Amino acid sequence: MPLPPGSRQAADEEARAEVEVLNSRLEKTRILNTKLAASLARLEASGKSVQEAIGPLYSNTQRLQVLGTNIDGILSAIERIRQPSDIKSNEEDIIRKGPEKAGLAAFLSSVKRVNKALTELRQTNLRSNQQAVADLERLLKNGNTQLEAHFQKILQEDSRPIEPLHFITKDKSFPMLSQDKTTRLGLINSYLVSINRQSGAPGAESPMLQVYAGVRGPYLTATLQNLAAASVNTAKKKTPDALYRQGANGMGAYAKGMEGAFLAEYDNICALFSRDEWGKGFNLTCQGAISELARTLRELNSHIKANLTTDCYLAYEIVEIMSSLSSSLESRTGELKPSFAAALKPVRETAKSSLAELLEDTRRRINNLPVLPADAAAVPITTETMTRLQTMVDFLRPISSIMISIGDGGWKASVASNGSSDQIPSLNSFDVGADGKQIFANYSIDTIDTLLAALEQKGKVLLKGKQALGVFLANNATIVDRMIRSSDLQPLLSSRMADVDKWRKNAAQLYNVALREPSLHLLDVQYTNRGSQRPPSGSAAAVDSAAIIKGLSSKDKDAIKEKFRLFNTTFDDFVAKHKSLNMEKEVREMLGRQVQQTIEPLYCRFWDRYHEVDKGKGKYVKYDKGSISAVFLGLS
Repeated sequence: MPLPPGSRQAADEEARAEVEVLNSRLEKTRILNTKLAASLARLEASGKSVQEAIGPLYSNTQRLQVLGTNIDGILSAIERIRQPSDIKSNEEDIIRKGPEKAGLAAFLSSVKRVNKALTELRQTNLRSNQQAVADLERLLKNGNTQLEAHFQKILQEDSRPIEPLHFITKDKSFPMLSQDKTTRLGLINSYLVSINRQSGAPGAESPMLQVYAGVRGPYLTATLQNLAAASVNTAKKKTPDALYRQGANGMGAYAKGMEGAFLAEYDNICALFSRDEWGKGFNLTCQGAISELARTLRELNSHIKANLTTDCYLAYEIVEIMSSLSSSLESRTGELKPSFAAALKPVRETAKSSLAELLEDTRRRINNLPVLPADAAAVPITTETMTRLQTMVDFLRPISSIMISIGDGGWKASVASNGSSDQIPSLNSFDVGADGKQIFANYSIDTIDTLLAALEQKGKVLLKGKQALGVFLANNATIVDRMIRSSDLQPLLSSRMADVDKWRKNAAQLYNVALREPSLHLLDVQYTNRGSQRPPSGSAAAVDSAAIIKGLSSKDKDAIKEKFRLFNTTFDDFVAKHKSLNMEKEVREMLGRQVQQTIEPLYCRFWDRYHEVDKGKGKYVKYDKGSISAVFLGLS
């Protein structure tokens, strides 16, 4: 519906009024924008002014900060340069006093501080520090030298020689360094090892090893000196021909003392040095004592060689003692076996060669005998040789090891092999299947064969007749047999007695040769195809001597008479010779039985057949069966 004219006019007026208000507000906004633009322009201009003013000031501040940092660095460097001089003056008094006056702990702390300062000073690499470095080096060297001297002095306090017999006889352990000294020595050694390692020395080995060995080595040598001298002195003989007896020499005590002293020293070394230095330190320390041992063994070896037949047993004993000592120390320390082997080598070689040389000596002595007993008695060398074998049983263990090392029969060479190395025999060098006792039994039989064969050859030259030779050989073989059965040789040679018995059988065969002549005279010729002369097969009582004689021709009777006469002569000579010979009881019994068993059956048969040849007058038939039996009994 259209508005009335008055209302339309009012609406237009109202619209015009609103437009005017909006235009007024737009104008104000424009004016405000203009003012804001002007303000921004002024603010931008002001910002540029401020920036131009502040820029140089900020740059100066940064430079001042860098300058301040540099100044601080310079001040620090100056302080470090001044510090060594301060350390030198601070520590010099302590080091000059030495570890005894200043105290070990304070002294060690002082030298450690000097060492640290010297390390830092070297790192600056400034020319101006060269003098300070030189001063500190001198100060540190002085300190280290004093520590080494103090280490040596502490060692020397407990390194005066002791009397080892006191500890051996009472079965006491040898003395070690005290715990207090071990602690102090350990502190010094640890510091010096660190200094040595810091210097870049090859292996970084403790410099105190040589110092330790230089002090404790002479201590060991001096401590064991009396035992070494006693070993040599106890080898001297009052009686030149006396056999060495087990344990008579001082070597056993020497080895026991050495073992105790060495083990105590090894424990000292383990407490002071690092594990990788134990072996070297132990070898260095013990070398002087082992050199003295080697000298002692060489001296004893010369004595043994000069008295080989009586003192070879000392060589066997030394081999056993030193081998046991070496094995014991090796099991405890793992060291010294090569050193002991080298020291023992001369005696071991003498012990090995003695086996062959003793056999050769037996041959030589028998060959050099100018005469043999005219009565065929045994010679002293038989008893001496068997006594030697009996004595060897006392040293069976070392002898067995030596025999195993040279092999069964190795003694048959004129001289034992000289090509052995400086090694104490071990199971690896032996025939592990070999039986030492069996080899010794073989050696004993070889010795007996050598003895009796040489005596037989000598007897053939010097003794007259097989009868004397047989008795001579039987006497010596019997003494051999007797000395085996009455000693510790019996269980060792029980399976080889047949080898001994063969010599008595040989002797009996030689003796039997002398019976041939009287036996031959008891043999006659019988004709079995002549009935009247056929020998009876019954007992001797059935033989009719008168009938037999009656049936003989005059020539045959004369022949029988001659046989009786010759038998009487040869038999009497044989009996006289038999009784003149010196026989061992067993030999007299053996040979007496042999004579009776050989002659009596022949004579009794001959007598039964022909005793009536002189009709009982005794002119030709000197012995009847009873009287000749009595003669035989007298021979046993």
